[in-house]
Amino acid sequence: MNAEPYLIVVAEALQEVGLDAVLVGNAAAALQGAPVTTLDLDFMFRMTPANVRKVKALARQLHATVFKPYFPASDMFRLAVEDTGLQLDFLSVLHAVRSFESLRSRAVAIRFGRAKLWVASLDDIIRSKKALGRPKDLAVLAILERTAHAKAKEGGEPKREA
Repeated sequence: MNAEPYLIVVAEALQEVGLDAVLVGNAAAALQGAPVTTLDLDFMFRMTPANVRKVKALARQLHATVFKPYFPASDMFRLAVEDTGLQLDFLSVLHAVRSFESLRSRAVAIRFGRAKLWVASLDDIIRSKKALGRPKDLAVLAILERTAHAKAKEGGEPKREA
């Protein structure tokens, strides 16, 4: 399956509603060259009233339903698009990442369609998965670390767009 059409739709919708978010997790790792797969897109964002409104606007734009699946223990928002099965999770906290600003400063911009999608660095993804310590995260760590090592030998992260 080619996720690019979905990434184009999501990147353009994020731009349209003005929501600054960084793609994290296995989807971000795959875009960084790791041979992993996932069925959802995870984003870190700043939890502000304005951004919560933008998440809801994004849901309308994508014809998605908004859930708070772990309420009240978590402030995660899940957007689910029934027609396509697309699932987007928006997190305001990412284990082993101090702040959204620090994550964003190390992220790379990858163009999809008419919009940029900010993608977390492999180092941040690896740190977060180690800190989470869940079996599903630990299962991919060796793959992510090999990919990061290979990328470092090749010259590092892709160039960021302005």
